[in-house]
Amino acid sequence: MLVEKAPAKVNLTLHILRRREDGYHELDSLVAFAGVGDRLGFEPGEPLALETFGPTAGAAGPETDNLVLRAARALGERVPGLRRGRFTLWKQLPVAAGLGGGSADAAAALRALARANGLALDDSRVVDAARVTGADVPVCLDPRARLMGGIGEVLSAPLGLAPLAAVLVNPRAASPTPAVFKGMGLARGETAGEAFVGSLEGDPVAALVRGRNDMQASAQRLTPAIGETLAALEQTAQARLVRMSGSGATCFAIYADRHAAARAAAFLRRARPEWWVRATHLR
Repeated sequence: MLVEKAPAKVNLTLHILRRREDGYHELDSLVAFAGVGDRLGFEPGEPLALETFGPTAGAAGPETDNLVLRAARALGERVPGLRRGRFTLWKQLPVAAGLGGGSADAAAALRALARANGLALDDSRVVDAARVTGADVPVCLDPRARLMGGIGEVLSAPLGLAPLAAVLVNPRAASPTPAVFKGMGLARGETAGEAFVGSLEGDPVAALVRGRNDMQASAQRLTPAIGETLAALEQTAQARLVRMSGSGATCFAIYADRHAAARAAAFLRRARPEWWVRATHLR
């Protein structure tokens, strides 16, 4: 069995630049990946199938419509005779949480299929299959920190971001992306903000503080638990940056070192045992 990690995607910044005439929102986002995530196994040579297990499997929706199978089918349409097989997905990330869990799973499936079929990750057929599967799948294909633009398809080279000690917190609340975009109230063709400008050399957190998440206010209005989560993170000792990831509801804080992050996570677990809390690193 081939095994691939599917790390959580975290939007360190998320600037919405404009809403296009076709209704899509153009963004500028600095994306990093966490040391926590789902795990995907793949047994080549068997009929295409998927089994899902794990603590958040029940919230992931029907297996027949999972992004893992969509990605496999998309690559099969582009690679005649593609050797497919059976996937086993261990779900640990909360669902609809702003962590790109489904996209990370789909990207892991494409990596496994590429390995089994002798395809390079930058093969245009693999990249195109990622693009048609979902807007966040291309950036998850090679999970390293980078800038993401357009509607997710424009990617910079890897940024070489030094690992950042962090805590991820989800209040067990859903934050549907379409509703958050609608709540922002941008008309078609309307320009919103400017791209993130900052150097990650030296002290990257100081640069990140000057960024923002333009979806945060809308998400917080729709899901008040996000505000509670942000406030709780702000109260932890040595939190240097507190922000929401993606369209929520997961929020994160960055700390000076892993010891401070571990202490903050322990504090939050005691204070809010019903929340999903993970100390990790982002890179």
